[in-house]
Amino acid sequence: MQKQLNIPNKKTNILTETHIYMCVFVVLLVALILSIGFAVTIGSVDISIKETYTIILNKIFNISQDESLKNGAVHDVIWLIRLPRIILAVGVGAGLSVVGIVMQAVVKNPIADPYILGISSGASLGATMAIMLGVGAMFGSNSVGIAGFIGALTVSILVLLVANIGGRANSIKLLLGGMAISSMCSAFSSFIVYFADDAQGMQKITFWLMGSLAGAKWEQIKFILPIVLMGTIFFITQYRILNLMLLGDEVAITLGTDLHKYRHLYLIVTSLLIGLLVYSSGMIGFVGLVIPHIVRMIFGTNHKKIIPIAAIVGAIFIIWADVLSRTLIDGTEIPIGILISMVGAPCFIWLMIKKTYGFGGKS
Repeated sequence: MQKQLNIPNKKTNILTETHIYMCVFVVLLVALILSIGFAVTIGSVDISIKETYTIILNKIFNISQDESLKNGAVHDVIWLIRLPRIILAVGVGAGLSVVGIVMQAVVKNPIADPYILGISSGASLGATMAIMLGVGAMFGSNSVGIAGFIGALTVSILVLLVANIGGRANSIKLLLGGMAISSMCSAFSSFIVYFADDAQGMQKITFWLMGSLAGAKWEQIKFILPIVLMGTIFFITQYRILNLMLLGDEVAITLGTDLHKYRHLYLIVTSLLIGLLVYSSGMIGFVGLVIPHIVRMIFGTNHKKIIPIAAIVGAIFIIWADVLSRTLIDGTEIPIGILISMVGAPCFIWLMIKKTYGFGGKS
């Protein structure tokens, strides 16, 4: 009697993996919705859950003509302070995580983050010029954010130009160009701060560089959130090219794909996203570095899978980091960048010493 061979069914395995992925995706999406719903009820001002949701539902559906639900201190706390910063946290967390994944693929570097190419220094220089020299005063209260956005975008374009001098840009030239321009921007920022001799201005710059969602406004969110969503969808559609970037230019060329033009396109799109996020929340580090690694450890390197998951995980992470930043110490808001660095730095060290982890998964 012949023994029957148990041949694994690849199709069944693929279906099982897809089902697991979809279940995780749905669970995370529900967790995001619940996080938004629960976070809006938490704050230094004691407001009941019923009152909170009555105000929100009335604002959306206009179900009551009660003036207390449309105006007043409680209405302002819920609708103009808490909810906008939570929705902005979703956009910032998702945007930083997606850009982090894309930048790590573009420069083929596991320690790349959204600010790797000197974008942070460009934003810092723009903000320093706005605060210390009054550049962009015509923009009023938004002058620091807009100057930071312009600085980030300008540096990104300069990095592309420098990387293409003497030949086509590649990941190494982009990194070196970014380091050089970053150092130059930091030097100019220090020069301005040193000669301006403005203690109050220095304090304002420091707070901005630590990041904060306190300035969230619905006008910003209506503009930023759709762009972050469109950017995320765009990069999901580009998953094949991003997967090739992890393999390198030589392998991509042998497969008939030239990564040069794609690398430029992705850097322009990511720079636009980072500029907008810097404009709305200042500098928030580590999110775009740690979240992509955590997601890769679970789901591997396929960008089609990891980009949507990273966006949701990043959004949830920033929501709760913001909740902690405004409730950890009574009457004081801790800059969100400080809290995230406290968590992000140990996570990054753990990733470095975990020998079973390599760029893109287990090795």
